[in-house]
Amino acid sequence: MGRKSIRSAKQERFRSMRRPIGIDLFAGAGGLSLGFEQAGFDVVAAVEIDPIHCATHEFNFPLCKTICRSVAEVSGDEIRKLSRIGRSDIDVVFGGAPCQGFSMIGKRALDDPRNHLVHHFLRIVLELQPKYFVFENVKGLTVGQHRRFLDELIEAFEDEGYEIVKPYRVLNAAEFGVPQDRRRLFLIGARKGYKLPRYPQEKYYAAGSHAIIGRVMGPTTWGAIGDLPEVEEYPILFQQDWIRTEFGEASAYGRSMRGLSNEPEDYSYRRNYDRDILTSSMRAEHTAVSRRRFAETPLGETEPVSRFHKLNPDGVCNTLRAGTASDRGAFTSPRPIHPFTPRCITVREAARLHSYPDWFRFHVTKWHGFRQIGNSVPPLLGRAVASQVIALLDGTPSTPTTTTQVAHQQLLTLSMAEAADFWGVPHNVIPKRVRGGTEDRAYA
Repeated sequence: MGRKSIRSAKQERFRSMRRPIGIDLFAGAGGLSLGFEQAGFDVVAAVEIDPIHCATHEFNFPLCKTICRSVAEVSGDEIRKLSRIGRSDIDVVFGGAPCQGFSMIGKRALDDPRNHLVHHFLRIVLELQPKYFVFENVKGLTVGQHRRFLDELIEAFEDEGYEIVKPYRVLNAAEFGVPQDRRRLFLIGARKGYKLPRYPQEKYYAAGSHAIIGRVMGPTTWGAIGDLPEVEEYPILFQQDWIRTEFGEASAYGRSMRGLSNEPEDYSYRRNYDRDILTSSMRAEHTAVSRRRFAETPLGETEPVSRFHKLNPDGVCNTLRAGTASDRGAFTSPRPIHPFTPRCITVREAARLHSYPDWFRFHVTKWHGFRQIGNSVPPLLGRAVASQVIALLDGTPSTPTTTTQVAHQQLLTLSMAEAADFWGVPHNVIPKRVRGGTEDRAYA
């Protein structure tokens, strides 16, 4: 789809404006954007500071206005103008602001400079005055001194006319159909005069754990990735992240990820993509010694040298993490070991374990691809929360009748400098990653 046709589609959608509208702050690659879209929202704007993430978001959400800015440098009026929604009432603002500080003696945690991004989440919500907001963060924010920070945030919202769903809750993605043990805090608020939603009801128990009355077992690790082609059969995947190939027989979960079944609770825009192409699957090079250690590691246990967890095919994945940027050590988080092949899993396999459908693509490099997944909320978990919000809005969720073409895949190949040029932002907006004393050009 060219820029002109994308623009036309955007204008047509905004003219009709039949679906509730949402805005994503700290959008990353778009896990929450997708979850809210699947619940029936039109995500009209997404604010993200990282140019690489912005390019990926633009690729996967061509009908959304991606704003490559820090939330600290954008106003509610600018978001309205750039997204072309004017003075339309906004139904929900959502996002997961990074939180690095905690309460200090004699000082409000909300005023801690390390938490300024959370302060700007609050500011933008108050400027936009949505009917609802959803604040997502790490579960650690609910314990110890961090609770004081969370209490201050709740008090600030309440002072400005928002009611909060209490008690706030930490939700595990595995209990909402995601084959991964991942727990995240969700804080939900409503503008006074609007009914407070409830937290979603858990539907599943994690594979490998005890059955829970009223729930069914969720998808397993192997049920999530077992139909994916074995990448070690394709040497070309050392040079590129895609190949045309045949897939295996898929589980119900795998069929859903491939777009082969109709989900009654998925109200997202259908994407036009080739189901015979395996994407986001660039191979990793492992030494013979590493492969031997991986092979000798029992299923479900940790390889002692690398500290990589070997996936149990009948269980769920451990929490997928993003690692850190160069200003915090350029640390690559441990990547799980495939249950049957002595190698780390691919970005696509990680995406399956995170509930991203196969049409959703990531940066072509393993470094950025895993970073984008590890930093994001699993879409199915986001959908579960968003569904509770949209249920309180007028009307019932509707499925768009049009099919959307994702944007040009060149967006997924940009280095950080090239992505910064594309968005017209400084090259140093995100600290450069350094490997072996040289700048990483994002092609590793």
